[in-house]
Amino acid sequence: MTGSQKRRVLVGMSGGVDSSATAALLQAEGFDVVGVTLKLWPQDCVDRAEDKCCGPQAVMDARSVCAKLGVPYYLVDEAALFQQKVIGYFAEEYKAGRTPNPCVMCNQHLKFGVLLDRARQLGCDLIATGHFARSRHDEATGRTLLLKGRDPRKDQSYFLFSLRQDQLARSLFPLGEKTKADTREVARACSLRTADKEESMEICFVPDNDYGKFLERAKLAERHRGDIVDSAGNKLGEHDGIEFYTIGQRRGLGVSAKEPLYVIGLDPASNRVVVGDESKLERASFKVANCNWIPWETPPASFACTAKIRYNHPGAAATVTPGPGGTAQVELHAPARAVTPGQACVFYGGPEGDLVFGGGWITR
Repeated sequence: MTGSQKRRVLVGMSGGVDSSATAALLQAEGFDVVGVTLKLWPQDCVDRAEDKCCGPQAVMDARSVCAKLGVPYYLVDEAALFQQKVIGYFAEEYKAGRTPNPCVMCNQHLKFGVLLDRARQLGCDLIATGHFARSRHDEATGRTLLLKGRDPRKDQSYFLFSLRQDQLARSLFPLGEKTKADTREVARACSLRTADKEESMEICFVPDNDYGKFLERAKLAERHRGDIVDSAGNKLGEHDGIEFYTIGQRRGLGVSAKEPLYVIGLDPASNRVVVGDESKLERASFKVANCNWIPWETPPASFACTAKIRYNHPGAAATVTPGPGGTAQVELHAPARAVTPGQACVFYGGPEGDLVFGGGWITR
């Protein structure tokens, strides 16, 4: 690109190595880069997010990277929207007996929602993030396709399944063809302070990965007694609230039995935790709601795919039949363990199995 042809791109900066490498790569390609960090925590919560993607250290690191690259940097306060769309959703899902996926919601509403609005305000044509995923324009349909990242160990396309066409069309994923080691090399080559920074594997707003403790501390849930029952309804013990249990959980039930017991159901209406042996976790047929389809405006009447029922799931062969109102019926070709209401089920296919067809939210 020549100076007059430079396209301006807003890069979402988390203060980590991935977004740092993203900014460096785009600058090297000739883009006019602007760095933006979304401050997602209200002031009284900053101490809980100190080492997270919008805490003080992260902001300092992102600012330093932008200064090193010589690009503008902005810190944008979106704490109120984050509280509503992500933390509020997170708490309500647990209260409803479902297990939430806040990263998908954050991507949909904040990283690819707010950032696009900010991009327009700053005169940017595009936004870019450090996600390990790929996108491309399909000439035949005019749609933007979403694909897995080339590195199977780091692929993050699962978290992006809910993005709309207008969001995908203006988004860049420079790390889609790279490995984690590649991104560190890019950062080292540019002498960026984040090159060897550790990455966090936890939910950004949940310290120590203890979501129950977070819900209590944030006064989003209170302990309230209820029954632990078997599948026949027989009382085996008591619990402190269904919010503190997830499907497939074995530890911390406080119920003794000859065989190990697992949480197989959560019933918010009766405030009951249902337990059973491991075999009762197997499930092959379930519904998803609020589906988003990426290659199609209207999906086929039925299609074969690989379905991922959670992020770290390897995927299972399935047949999907879309229904009315954004629903779909999923039939796994072999039962899977702990199909969990509230989690996203994402569908993959295509010649190489790396095309994201779309996905939806698993219902009870």
